[in-house]
Amino acid sequence: MQRAFAMILAGGASEDLSVLTETRAEPALTFGGKYRLIDFPLSNCVNSDIYNVAVLTQYRPRSLNAHIGTGKPWDLDLATGGVHLLQPFRGGPYGDWQKGTADAVRRNLEFLQTQTEEHVLLLAGDHIYLMDYRPMLRQHIQNGSDVTVAVRRVTQHETHRFGIVSLGPENRIVGFREKPRRSRETLASMGIYVFRKEVLEEVLLQTGAVDFARDVVPALIAQERDVHAYHFFGYWQDVGNVQSYWEANMSLLAEDPALDLYDPQWVVHTRSQERAPVYVGASAQVDGTLLSNGCRVDGIVQRSVLSPGVYVAEGAVVKDSVILNDSRIEAGASVDRCIVDKSVLIGAGAQVGFGDDNTPNRDRSERLNTGISLVGRNSVIPEKMVIGRNVAVHPYSTVESFGRKKKVTSGSSIGKEVR
Repeated sequence: MQRAFAMILAGGASEDLSVLTETRAEPALTFGGKYRLIDFPLSNCVNSDIYNVAVLTQYRPRSLNAHIGTGKPWDLDLATGGVHLLQPFRGGPYGDWQKGTADAVRRNLEFLQTQTEEHVLLLAGDHIYLMDYRPMLRQHIQNGSDVTVAVRRVTQHETHRFGIVSLGPENRIVGFREKPRRSRETLASMGIYVFRKEVLEEVLLQTGAVDFARDVVPALIAQERDVHAYHFFGYWQDVGNVQSYWEANMSLLAEDPALDLYDPQWVVHTRSQERAPVYVGASAQVDGTLLSNGCRVDGIVQRSVLSPGVYVAEGAVVKDSVILNDSRIEAGASVDRCIVDKSVLIGAGAQVGFGDDNTPNRDRSERLNTGISLVGRNSVIPEKMVIGRNVAVHPYSTVESFGRKKKVTSGSSIGKEVR
């Protein structure tokens, strides 16, 4: 009998990803050309011999549910165990919208209580990493821990993004501060927890805890329960904002990338689309780029990641950008340091990501301020339109959304939010 089952928390709205999550849950977001973010925890589970996995959804789950389906790409289409898609519901003691990570598990307490495994592995659905969970589970069981928290070092300027851990003897966690403004400590929680199932049931039934990092873990530490750290030294990235998502994609283009997607011993499984082979035309120039199935390139592509079905016409230039499925870059257009969502049309001669003006986005200055411009899903950029830096084009924007403009200055927004 398996000692642990997994619950993947995949219901957050993830507003820090701006227009990219207006139409989908963050775990459904494309990464590295052909993958979705949810592929990483699902693949880590099956590669770690965990075949009983629940995915807890809430915000805009349609594309996430469709991608996971019966779980066949991950060998999770099983009669016993397999993948379970758990949606919010009305009625009974637990029916209602989820208010946080711990509340999401509480609202699926009936499912948790019916599982026969002794331990629960809690995972985030939006982190990129390759991890064998078995050593962490072994340490947890050998220590007789109530909770084990996976941790890794971050730089001091990153500590405000994470739960920061303080350790005592024998890797016992004696302090936990969620997203401190400043911290000398740099040991960060990865949002990966192993609970003894009876401890998790107890804390959810007896408290009103909403969030694991803010409420549950600090409370258990204060009660002097057995809370230990497990150190992880591999690649791990929380892509919860625009800059980190762009950087994680760009890091795949390194000569020796830290994230090895080509390891035959640790395959990242996904639902692959049936597409024609990549076509690179006679006049094309492609340098330091990932091309996915169905891409056709007749123009210039440098240091970029192209998802399935992307078309770059002759005379078009794409640099330092992430282009998602089925988008078209027409002749003479240029895209520089941008993230272009699915099924976008960049009109002939348009310039997206233009100039040196790095004015932060006026509507999202805290989220869009590093020079990256975003074009939302199913949008149309008019021919010869010039778009500056830190611009957000909301999903489904049309030529009419731009009005009579010939240029969109840096820091502007186009269209209406559809969140």
